[in-house]
Amino acid sequence: MENAAMKFSLRMACTVVCLLAALAPAARGQKPAGVGTQSTLAVAQAPPSTPTPVSTTKPTLTDFAWLEGRWRGDWGPRVAEQAWFAPKAGVMTGLFRLVEGDKTLVLELFTLVEKSTGIDFFFRHFTPELVPWEKSGATVLNLASLDAKKVDFENPVNGLPKHAILIRVDADTYTARSEIIPGTGDTQVVEITYHRQKTAPEKPSDGNGARR
Repeated sequence: MENAAMKFSLRMACTVVCLLAALAPAARGQKPAGVGTQSTLAVAQAPPSTPTPVSTTKPTLTDFAWLEGRWRGDWGPRVAEQAWFAPKAGVMTGLFRLVEGDKTLVLELFTLVEKSTGIDFFFRHFTPELVPWEKSGATVLNLASLDAKKVDFENPVNGLPKHAILIRVDADTYTARSEIIPGTGDTQVVEITYHRQKTAPEKPSDGNGARR
């Protein structure tokens, strides 16, 4: 029973867009230690955000191109990493992993898919052996609002999570916020701040080509 609860908690914690999403409480009532000012984790009883309508200009995946690259966020003792590919052929693909010490807790695959009805956010979690956690398929959230600083995806089916929100702090920083509204109990909020990871410059080769 404890393993099942931990599995559910980690799955929700990764939702971010998360985020990925992706994120829900890793352990209800447990507050991870080691949270600094650079990366924020908040698990609190709070009212959900009220999304503003999507602008009259139809959103496209170009609005999400700023996500391309590698990102890292600290979540208590855990390290959350994301990698996003550039939009292509109507899809933007992302990868996520959550590590604590020398243990990989969960992997996640997520996509932003551009459709005639809008942009949908799909995500699914896996063990390191690529066994899917969601037996019924991927979780789907619909784009509810979008502006230069904030993106809000909403779950039309349930509250696990109800909202997955990206808040742009600057060009190299964003906060992933997940609002979980369970069938019973209070609303909970999880936030993780991600920082863009710069690509290290390539070192000159020591081979003959470098000498030439």
